[in-house]
Parts: sequence; C-alpha cells; structure tokens
Amino acid sequence: MDNRPIGFFDSGLGGLTCIPHLMKQLPNEKMIYFGDTARTPYGSKATTTIRSFSMEIADFLMKCNVKMIVIACNTVSATCLEALRSRFPQIPILGIIEPAARKIAAEYLEDTRVGIIGTKVTIGSSAYKKSIGSFNDRLKTYEKACPAFVPLIEEGIIENDIMDLTIKYYMDEFVESNQLDAVVLGCTHYPLIKRNIERLYPRIQIINPSRIIVENIENILRESDMLAGNSDFKNVFYASDLSENFVNMIDYIFENEDAEAKVKFLNFDLEKGEQR
Repeated sequence: MDNRPIGFFDSGLGGLTCIPHLMKQLPNEKMIYFGDTARTPYGSKATTTIRSFSMEIADFLMKCNVKMIVIACNTVSATCLEALRSRFPQIPILGIIEPAARKIAAEYLEDTRVGIIGTKVTIGSSAYKKSIGSFNDRLKTYEKACPAFVPLIEEGIIENDIMDLTIKYYMDEFVESNQLDAVVLGCTHYPLIKRNIERLYPRIQIINPSRIIVENIENILRESDMLAGNSDFKNVFYASDLSENFVNMIDYIFENEDAEAKVKFLNFDLEKGEQR
C-alpha cells in the first residue's frame, strides 16, 4: 500500500479529462495535478521548449513526493517521455500514447481504418502511428493535425457553430477520403468535443485515450503493490494561470461529479515556487 498521491500534468485543462475516470475506478487514489495554463498550448511550440517546460513541472511534482507521474498530454508524451523517465528513474512515469496504442492494436481488426487527430507536434512526431504499428503493423492508420481545437476549447468555445465548423473544416475530407471507421482523440483536450464529433460523424467509433490510461495506472499500481488505502490526503490542483475561461471550464469537465469531487485550483508560480 502506498498513500502518496499520483502526479498529473498537462499544458492546460485537457489532462483533467482523465480525472473523472480515475475517481470512479480508483476512488482511494489521490492526486496532484498541474495545468500549465499560462503557457498553453504546447502543440505548436518547439520540442526543446516543450521539454524545458515538462522538466520544470516534473521537478515540482517530485518535490510534492508523488508515487507516479502521469503525462496527461499527448504532445509531451510524444516528445518527452523517455527524457522524463531517464531523469526520474525512481518512480513510474506513464505517457498517454502507448496504453491507447496497445489497446487499439489488440482490439481492432486489420481491415479497420483508424484516424488519429492531434496537435501539430503530436501528429508531426507520428507517435501514435509508430506505436500502433509496433504492436500491430497490419492496421491502417491515418493522421491529421487540428491545431485550432485546443485554443477554442481553452476559451470554452465548444457547444456552438464555431466549433462544429472548425471540426468539419479539419475532418470532413479526412474522414471521407480515408473512409475511416474509428478516430483516436490524440489530445487530452479533445474528449471535450467528443459529443460534437459523434454528432457530426455518427458512424465513426471514437477512441478516448483519457479513459484508457486509467486501466494502465491501475495495472502499474497493483503490480507494484502501490495502490492506496484510505487516507486524509486531499487532492490538490494547480494552474500556472487561473483565467476566467479556465475556471468556467471546470464545471463543464466535472459536470457529473459530486460537489466535493469538483476541482478547486490554486494559482501557482513555478519560477518562484509559490502560490500567487
């Protein structure tokens, strides 16, 4: 048994889409979450910049005595996973891409045509395509960068015509020309527009890595005898910038959770190492 918290981080609010699944599946586990909202989005930044930001956040989480770090960001998982594992070999560090790729490769037939949507950096790295291919090279995979999704989501522009038109702009030809059967939400922000995509493309199966990763968290903790018991530790959620739009998105993400489970964010300055 290990009652230390699990550390989660993302470039912004997208990584929070993992948290309701974790709360339901592993209710005893506690967490410290860091959303780098002051510097989001990561998906259009240089890899060296993303790595610098990620190391800074991981250093902070390690000082909080976490037992595991979950990279709840596809862009960071695609570019920094091995560097983070090398820097912090003393704890498990789990990226979001490999668990989803392994499950897709195992569960989908070889004639399934799988589309992957994500940020420019994630798609440019071909991380999903390579990872899925390493487990099942017979699956047909196709990739599409959708860089406008994250800024719109962070602004709360979701259930309206602007988002629907943006989705259609990126995906109409992508879905049609590749005759897609399934689409991977290759960014943790994208589950927030899952309902839009399902409504616009009702025959497409949606694959949500934010849900899949929780199964792997449980497996790692169980195999390492690190599952938590009851404890008085309270979940802690940090953001590097508490904008009004960001605060407004919290209830949207946690809409089906009890009030006590909803997120209360603390504004935190990484450079100064203190709350604002």
